[in-house]
Amino acid sequence: MTDEAGRIVVSGLTKVFGTVRAVDNLNFTAAPGSVTGFLGPNGAGKTTTLRCLLGLVAPTAGTATIGGLRYVDLPRPSGTVGAVLEASSFHPARTARNHLRVLCVANGYPVRRADDVLDLVGLTPAARRPVSEYSAGMRQRLGLAAALLGEPQVLLLDEPANGLDPEGIVWLRRFLRRLAAEGRTILVSSHVLSEVEQTVDDVVIIDRGSLVRQGSLAELADGQARPVVVRGPDLDRLAKVLHDLADLAHRDGALVVTGLRPEDVGHLAFAERIELHELSTEPSDLEDIFFTLTGGGASG
Repeated sequence: MTDEAGRIVVSGLTKVFGTVRAVDNLNFTAAPGSVTGFLGPNGAGKTTTLRCLLGLVAPTAGTATIGGLRYVDLPRPSGTVGAVLEASSFHPARTARNHLRVLCVANGYPVRRADDVLDLVGLTPAARRPVSEYSAGMRQRLGLAAALLGEPQVLLLDEPANGLDPEGIVWLRRFLRRLAAEGRTILVSSHVLSEVEQTVDDVVIIDRGSLVRQGSLAELADGQARPVVVRGPDLDRLAKVLHDLADLAHRDGALVVTGLRPEDVGHLAFAERIELHELSTEPSDLEDIFFTLTGGGASG
């Protein structure tokens, strides 16, 4: 499959439900070979956008395409796109293996694919247990296994880390990175910002249905004010010097300065003959960037 065949393009996408504009002229792309984080506060329009991509919701205007085609126009939709949008419904008495074998028959895949994907997601030891005995995390893995049956080029995942324990989250991170390394397009909607930061290549942030920012983590961090961490034996005197020039906070035995560059703080300390033992900047992490760009709205 070519690079363009797996490219997600959302262009001018708008969806209005009655008087509610859930998505408003949204534009972004997600490229093959990368994991793209799809972030926004509750009600930002993330799920509606994903549903438009899957043909479950008809846009009011604009397009949401995969490889230049709408989902309904794809020759083999389930073999091109795998999706986990919410906790899937499973027959409680059916084993995970039989659940997947039924899906194989329904979609025309060899039944051996059931065992293949169970192995991929680490569920082989529990393959013959009824799904009613599965934990929330195991159900998430089973949903992911179902999405992978057709060996899709594109994966759309809504909150895939829900229900996973810390070990499972580490597994998911490595698993998604491996899928992306194979050339797949991975679009992940999540509210676990710290986890997304360790998984994604690019980020799309939306708010009130519109694009706020898209780019790599490094590009998003560029231009964001980074607090300066200062340590030394005379921080109280330094705080008096900086009092009217920056926002100050004391944390873990350090003075945290926001609003000045490290070289500015260093110059002022030198001019006042104040000894410093550390002068560094804090990394501007994804959570800081998210709240700055969305005005502090809760994510979800």
